[in-house]
Amino acid sequence: MKYWLFLLAAIISEVTATSSLKASDGFTKLLPSIIVVVGYALSFYFLSLVLKVIPIGIAYAVWAGLGIVLLALVGWLVFGQPLDTPALWGMGLILTGVIVMNVFSKTVSH
Repeated sequence: MKYWLFLLAAIISEVTATSSLKASDGFTKLLPSIIVVVGYALSFYFLSLVLKVIPIGIAYAVWAGLGIVLLALVGWLVFGQPLDTPALWGMGLILTGVIVMNVFSKTVSH
């Protein structure tokens, strides 16, 4: 269970870093630039812990899938980037795929 929490920490760190990358304005703003570097470092650190237990394909699929959805939401809420119906459908399919893998895949239980 703790490795799933580590994966969540990796995802949140990566989403924070990527959001700050947009805010850094090409690394011209100091605070967002620092958050980018620290966020990515934490993200990869937590992912490295996760990969001790969770298979890389599953861990990366969950990380990428949830990261995409969370970043789209941050883009919408923070940066005012619109989400149209196809984008929402696509994110729903991504979330469905992550749920299916975690509920039904025997690979996840290793």
